[in-house]
Amino acid sequence: MYLAGSKARQDAGDQAAPTSVGRRVAGAGTTAIALGSVSLLTDLSSEMVTAVLPLYLVVGLGMSPLQFGLLDGLYNGVTAFVRLLGGHVADRWSRHKLVAGIGYALSAVCKPLLLLAGANTTALSATLAVDRIGKGIRTAPRDALISLSVDDAHQGRAFGVHRAMDTAGALAGPLVAFLLLWLVADAFDAVFMVSFCVASLGVLVLIAFVPGRTAPATTEPRPTLRQTVGIVRGPRFRRLLIAATLLGLVTIGDGFLYLGVQDRVHIDTAFFPLLPLGSAAVYLLLAVPFGRWADRIGRRVPFLLGNVALLGAYLVPLLPLAPVVLIPAVLGLLGVFYAATDGVLMALAGPLIPRSNRAGGMALLQTGQAAGRLLAAVLFGAAWTLWGAAPAFGGAACALLAAVVVAVVLIRPESRGSSASDALEDAS
Repeated sequence: MYLAGSKARQDAGDQAAPTSVGRRVAGAGTTAIALGSVSLLTDLSSEMVTAVLPLYLVVGLGMSPLQFGLLDGLYNGVTAFVRLLGGHVADRWSRHKLVAGIGYALSAVCKPLLLLAGANTTALSATLAVDRIGKGIRTAPRDALISLSVDDAHQGRAFGVHRAMDTAGALAGPLVAFLLLWLVADAFDAVFMVSFCVASLGVLVLIAFVPGRTAPATTEPRPTLRQTVGIVRGPRFRRLLIAATLLGLVTIGDGFLYLGVQDRVHIDTAFFPLLPLGSAAVYLLLAVPFGRWADRIGRRVPFLLGNVALLGAYLVPLLPLAPVVLIPAVLGLLGVFYAATDGVLMALAGPLIPRSNRAGGMALLQTGQAAGRLLAAVLFGAAWTLWGAAPAFGGAACALLAAVVVAVVLIRPESRGSSASDALEDAS
């Protein structure tokens, strides 16, 4: 294959000529495409489990929204405690592929362990925590590989291509889970085992086709953890970190939005796993266009507009809309949110971080988001349990609106053509 044959060229080209690599694959780079293939398989595996998890926990096991919020916060937020370590180790060893591979393998191994956990909440929590540790370890090194493989002008497009392929897996995962549950009632064991097989295939693709990074040709010492954390001294990066963390603090999990739709329109439980398909389809369609748009006009505006779309998703369940309108509106707005913020935020941050600390800097940003979302899930679950769904969504909408206003002030417009100086400023 082209990816395999170009592996040696990519290892050298990522350092020497990222612009030419970008032109060869419409500005995206072969590394982004190879990692996109890995993420497609991994997300297919993960979303098979994620799609049935809210139903399994709340309906099957009878958990309260507060209990689900605690587990959802753990599932999405435990990565906050390992992202920084994974990013720092990848930078220090200059082995981004190896560290990312460890994270992918760890998550794959956890899938069959869900069978052993059964209805034991402690065992289930521990298994989900280990799975998220794997995600936390791999995310920053993976994004650093993408960012370092293209020049600053193509960051948005490269992340858009990767996120689109990633979302293709997210789109297929719930569909596979739905088909398995449709064919065999309560076939959670089949879902978990098929998920494991697909995740294992993703690890093999990573080993075979993703170019590894080698240490840069420099006499400078390898970055220390103190230097990685010291990136926050850069004013532009620090403001972005504060804004992203604040927005994460008011971003509830997708599962709550799906449960909110279920609470309003009472969808048949057999069709519940299909809800993520709508948001994933919108994300898939818009990830690359938003990435290209962000490269052209600057990444700040799409990122902020994406959070406004999330605000709309919070408000829609409060409106007296028919199911035929309410369901597409919530799923569509959620898809726009991810398309305009996920990869765009990494593209916005990349030029502000020195190349030698790229994984660690991105890990700092992702850690802030993950820590905020962990607390958001717990608080929203508690609010739903105490006051009901409508007050909880109304409160979340007000909090998000305030956070967006603060983010508008904190995130300054990008200075076109000054990315290199921005990174040096943040390193000083």
